[in-house]
Amino acid sequence: MDFYHGFALKDEEQFFETYIDPSDFCISGFSYGAIRAFKAAQSSKRRVDKLQLFSPAFFQNSEAKFKRLQLMGYKKNSMQYIEKFTENCFLPYSVQEVNYTEHTMTELDELLNYVWQEEALKALVAKGTKIEVYLGSQDKISDVVSAYDFFLPFATVTLIQGANHFLQGDHQ
Repeated sequence: MDFYHGFALKDEEQFFETYIDPSDFCISGFSYGAIRAFKAAQSSKRRVDKLQLFSPAFFQNSEAKFKRLQLMGYKKNSMQYIEKFTENCFLPYSVQEVNYTEHTMTELDELLNYVWQEEALKALVAKGTKIEVYLGSQDKISDVVSAYDFFLPFATVTLIQGANHFLQGDHQ
C-alpha cells in the first residue's frame, strides 16, 4: 500500500488506520496527498485495485480571492499559516499532534488550484480501479457537499457524521 501525505504533513496515517486497506494493490492519500495518490494511480504501470481518498483537497468551486488570500498568508509567514491550517483541520475538536515535513508555496498552489477531472476518474474506473472517498461532515477545510456530489458517480463515498478533515470526531 502506498500512502501520500497531506500538505506539509508526514506520518498522519494513524488517523486513517480504521479505513486504510493495507493491500499491495491499494494507493491512498489524505487531502493534498489524495491528489498525488490519484495521479500515481493514473500513471501506475502496476495493478491498482483500489484508490482511497481521505478528505481529498477540493477547492475547484472556491473563489479566486480565497485562493489568493491563502497563498498570501503562506508567503507572509509559512509556519504560522501551517499551524493555523492544522488547527482548522481539527475543528471543531481539539488539535492533536502531527508531524510536519518540508513544504512549498508551489505545493499549496497546486492544492488550491487542482481541478479534479471527471474523464480522468472515469478512465481510472474503466481500468478496474475501485475508488473510495472518505469525507467528514464537519470538515472546515474542503467543500464537503460539493466534493460528495462530484465524486459520487465515480466512487463509493462515505460521509462520516461529526468528523473533521482528519476524519476524527464524536463518532469514535
